[in-house]
Amino acid sequence: MTAVTGDVAIVGGRVVTGLGGDIDGATVLVQDGRITAVGREVRIPEGTTVVDASGAWVLPGLIDAHSHIGAHEEANGPAGFDGSEVTMPNTAGVRAIDAVNVEDIAFRDALAGGVTAVVVKPGSGNPIGGQSVAIKTGGGPYVDDRVIRAEVSVKSALGENPKETYGKRSQLPATRLGIAFVIRQALVDAQDYVARRAKAETDGTPFARDLGKEALAKALSGELSWDQHAHRHDDIATALRLAEEFGLRLVLNHGTEAHKLADQLAERDVPVIFGPILSSRSKVEVREADPAHLATIAAAGVRIALTTDHPVVPIGHLALQAAVAVRSGLPRDAAIAAMTSSAAEIVRVDDRVGALEVGRDGDVVIWSGDPLEVASTVRRVFIDGREVYAAEAGRW
Repeated sequence: MTAVTGDVAIVGGRVVTGLGGDIDGATVLVQDGRITAVGREVRIPEGTTVVDASGAWVLPGLIDAHSHIGAHEEANGPAGFDGSEVTMPNTAGVRAIDAVNVEDIAFRDALAGGVTAVVVKPGSGNPIGGQSVAIKTGGGPYVDDRVIRAEVSVKSALGENPKETYGKRSQLPATRLGIAFVIRQALVDAQDYVARRAKAETDGTPFARDLGKEALAKALSGELSWDQHAHRHDDIATALRLAEEFGLRLVLNHGTEAHKLADQLAERDVPVIFGPILSSRSKVEVREADPAHLATIAAAGVRIALTTDHPVVPIGHLALQAAVAVRSGLPRDAAIAAMTSSAAEIVRVDDRVGALEVGRDGDVVIWSGDPLEVASTVRRVFIDGREVYAAEAGRW
């Protein structure tokens, strides 16, 4: 089988757009890397490669909205762990993209699981961990060519992880109140920095830039989201408090006990990147972990996405997590959206990916059947209309 590299029409499959509803026997046309038509009555231009998807399901590429792929490499041990710069509590200036190795074998697993886009984030060892990036899982060896959105968010963490990192050193922050203090002080310092920067620009005087404060300034302005790692309900309450104090565009990550504050999250339109669902109750703050909580917060009107938190759960199991969520009460369309359109909206890449819709990138996955059925497998994957994975050919 020869890999498809030009314009492509995927015909005859059951098309699941990611925006709700299925279209049987439909065509997805991709030209110059973008989707130009979706539906039953699509004219296919001469010279277009036609891919027969009869009997198969056709979906947008899945999105893992919170992962550490490439920065916490598979099978490389300490040599491949570059996810957290835990040498000081506030590392807002570091960027996850500088740690991503696209030759991490997990990128192959992602394609085999239908995942074509990921948000790579720093780890949760620091109260403020750094900046995240949205990239595609297939493409060439130059990571910058895979970027969907270079700056997505500032990662922040509450709870056990930063407590453990710094508490065992008898260093601030060793408690939850210490963690909140570090975050609050950093944001106040950033506010002061913004004021000094504005005055220097007005006065035409030199100004010493600070990369960490520059990143926090973007979070304060809403240019970057504030990705808050929080499991327990008291940490979620702290996240809400900080967001209100500083006007942050809060996105809750993990949300193990988000169901306890579902009404508050829905009222403030704070989305939750939920999970990982398939992991064990490995520490105190996840003792109440239950996939049914995702259905609860979704029913309350909270916007949701899913995370494998790779490598906590292998990234190829993203769809399996969605299947478990459906088994636990989440509506099917909501589960699909949590890996596609809703995820794209939450991480603000919905102008590019997350749905089979005219104008979006030609990231298309052909499944043998319903991706929420455990026995279904990924047959072929296209990114920007270019074939990057074909199971039958054993080709990556």
